[in-house]
Amino acid sequence: MRVFVTGASGHIGLAVVAELIAAGHAVVGLARSDGSAARLTTAGASALRGDLDDLDGLQAAARAADGVIHLAFKHELAFSGHFADAVSADLRAIQALSAALEGSGKPFVGTAGTLLLAREVRGRAGTEADRAAGGPRVDAENAVIALAERGVRTSVIRLAPTVHSSLDHHGFVPSLVAMARKNGVSAYVGDGANRWPAVHTLDAARLYRLALESAPAGSRLHATDDEGVAFREIAEAIGRGLGLPARGVAADEAAQYLGFLASFAALDNPTSSARTRELLGWQPTHPKLLADLAAGHYF
Repeated sequence: MRVFVTGASGHIGLAVVAELIAAGHAVVGLARSDGSAARLTTAGASALRGDLDDLDGLQAAARAADGVIHLAFKHELAFSGHFADAVSADLRAIQALSAALEGSGKPFVGTAGTLLLAREVRGRAGTEADRAAGGPRVDAENAVIALAERGVRTSVIRLAPTVHSSLDHHGFVPSLVAMARKNGVSAYVGDGANRWPAVHTLDAARLYRLALESAPAGSRLHATDDEGVAFREIAEAIGRGLGLPARGVAADEAAQYLGFLASFAALDNPTSSARTRELLGWQPTHPKLLADLAAGHYF
């Protein structure tokens, strides 16, 4: 297939590009800068200069492709206090891509996060059948799934909050490491018993390829290997890597130690990927989160 990938030069995107090319697909990646374009070219993809605001460009690229993977999101905008604007830009991009794909039968793989289930599912692991009616980023997930009724083979991959590997330089784990270094302590909220799922970057990339190739229309898929690691254990592993103590902090002081992650750090988000594995034959093979932290490359 000729595959158009947004967010292609990012941490997960470059791994997806490599996975697709290794499987024999041709890739056109959206690139916001000369540096991003150079990374894509080096990886063996073609680069299309543009961004999520170039709606005409997105439509044209999707129309020319055999399938689309949408990974891009304005994270810098979201974490600078303009989350609503980033969410709106994402929805506009999805609508533009959708208009080009409607009625084509082509695959369209969108991206969401398992943390969106944390307030919907309590007392058990979230599953692919769980969903929210609406809200920030949930609306984007639901919009992609709804395209299945308009002749597009859609799927959405809900990524674990910790997509980890030596390729991860700007995700949640590097952010936690940086904050621990700054504060001299690796923090968790309360007793830290709340759980976060995790997945290795290369395992997530393989799931994107499998979804593109064979996910049934309207599929919600979970990119989780670790179903749930206690946040306290994550903090302790970071503490060991840095030679710093790990300590629980009260909710009202979490922002001091965890910055923009304070509102997420106490969420309990165990998430199953059993249905995804059964549906697509996906089996993670790379190290789990705590083993990857012990390997030392984050430090």
